[in-house]
Amino acid sequence: MYFCHSSAIWNDYPELVPGVLAAERITHDVPVLPRIDALIAIAESRLASHSEGELPEIQAWRRAFSRMGLKPTQYRCASESLLRRFRKERSLPQIHPLIDLCNAVSLAFAIPVAAFDVSEIADYLEVRYAAGSEIYESFSGETENPEPREVIFADSAGRAHARRWTNRQSAYSAVRADTTAVVIVAEATHESAHADVERLVVTIANELDAVWSIRPRSALLTSSSPRFEFRAI
Repeated sequence: MYFCHSSAIWNDYPELVPGVLAAERITHDVPVLPRIDALIAIAESRLASHSEGELPEIQAWRRAFSRMGLKPTQYRCASESLLRRFRKERSLPQIHPLIDLCNAVSLAFAIPVAAFDVSEIADYLEVRYAAGSEIYESFSGETENPEPREVIFADSAGRAHARRWTNRQSAYSAVRADTTAVVIVAEATHESAHADVERLVVTIANELDAVWSIRPRSALLTSSSPRFEFRAI
């Protein structure tokens, strides 16, 4: 199996910096709250002096969304939505230890982070422009078709595992209690994205090691080295 971005995405967004990790032996019965608190403290310090919309990581994604023809304040990248919710509520829901950690890392770095259950992916996961025939399953249980030319995460079965790029993940491959293998994706487009995504990937790898005693495989992708391979489950 592999993860990649299409050549068209690289051509249209040459500033893109993706970081990817693959991990196995994930369980749902581990404590992560103290580790999450340390990451949330970083987000709190950033929000004390700036709103989420003023952060360079978020501003860059707003520009990307505008280039996709979307209103940036109607469709927000996942990290902006998390920061906005946290600023208002000062807490995040507890969903699954891995998701809770990924959300906390996303808050700290203001960079979208998505985790997918490998067992629900057919052959590969590619970020590409939609044809419009792909199937997306929402968390409410409804199915949708993405708009043609919408940026999606797609597999060989024609499933859209995320809509509007970093905006909205599908319920179909969401991490659940019985999930054991995951691929985690972080993407950024701001000026210091390479250094920041590199630090983010190291942070997630360290958290996986500390919580699950896992040393994940990881990589930063480029247009000249766009593919990350991982094991099918």
